[in-house]
Amino acid sequence: MKRIFMLVGLCALLWQTGCQSEKVEKEEATSFLVTSPLAKDTLITKEYVSQIHSISHIEIRALEKGYLQKIYVDEGQHVKKGQLMFQIMPVMYQAELQKAQAEASFAEIEYQNTKKLASSNVVAPGELAMAKAKLNKAKAEVSLAQVHLGFTQIRAPFDGIMDHFQVRLGSLVDEGDLLTTLSDNSEMWVYFNVPEAEYLDFKTSQHSENQTQVKLEMANRQVFDYAGVVQTIEADFNNETGNIAFRATFPNPKGLLRHGETGNILMEVPMKNALLIPQKATFEVLDKKYVYVLDKGNVLRSREITLAAELPHIYVVQKGLSENDKILLEGLRLVRENEKIHSKYVEPKTVLSQLNLYAE
Repeated sequence: MKRIFMLVGLCALLWQTGCQSEKVEKEEATSFLVTSPLAKDTLITKEYVSQIHSISHIEIRALEKGYLQKIYVDEGQHVKKGQLMFQIMPVMYQAELQKAQAEASFAEIEYQNTKKLASSNVVAPGELAMAKAKLNKAKAEVSLAQVHLGFTQIRAPFDGIMDHFQVRLGSLVDEGDLLTTLSDNSEMWVYFNVPEAEYLDFKTSQHSENQTQVKLEMANRQVFDYAGVVQTIEADFNNETGNIAFRATFPNPKGLLRHGETGNILMEVPMKNALLIPQKATFEVLDKKYVYVLDKGNVLRSREITLAAELPHIYVVQKGLSENDKILLEGLRLVRENEKIHSKYVEPKTVLSQLNLYAE
């Protein structure tokens, strides 16, 4: 009988131990990891819509009226400074030059004869002066005719790339008519607009001896191979948008960038005491970001947050959280609003170091 009581007691003890073990395992299984935002100075990458321009982009126009006699270049061709591009029929201007040269020769002969007579006191000094003035005028007419004749040859003012033709061979062009455009793409100017607050942050954090480097994301979402530098900022803000225009200069040795392209400027902006949280600690409702915040009673409360920037695996929080808040890190789909949970706190530095994260 004694042995039976011992067996019953042993079974009861084993059953009680098993229940306690199952209860502990259940509690451990329902423990959720929580952490806090990390306040840290960091760099965020701001993105600005931009317009890409050649450092020189000009219109090539006719300087004289006439028929387009020859075209020496082709659309899209690289041309060198001084290279002949277009020839306007020069016949009339050649005739004008010949006429001016003949008149200059006549004036020269007349002046020399008058000079001889003046030296013998046959004519008055005033007549010699008149002959001299007539010769100078004739020479000026020759120079002017040479200029007009030169205007019939249109040459490249700098190295660049031709755009499409606005006229065709044999066209009658008037003075000032557009023939084509020419772009110098050796360097590119990229313009982008910066809000007033970000402009102030930029100016207060910028070191005067260093130019700020930026990157260019092209239309195909690829980052351009070469970095640019912010060289100029416009004088005035746009009163309608509250923005001010920046200009960054990019080298373009391979000629990949062309005038008129678009892209996005990527500029690193320093942020002091930025609040960093893992992206996986957030959820979205109707395009708004939320986190679960754990109150003092270990009850979950959803809270809307406003983001200042996005880094790889990380959000920078602008509004909605403080450094002392505890937020649910994992298992967001397993809980609901106002639910009391068991939690395990993980240091934010530890959490962020495991996210494969950002540059210091």
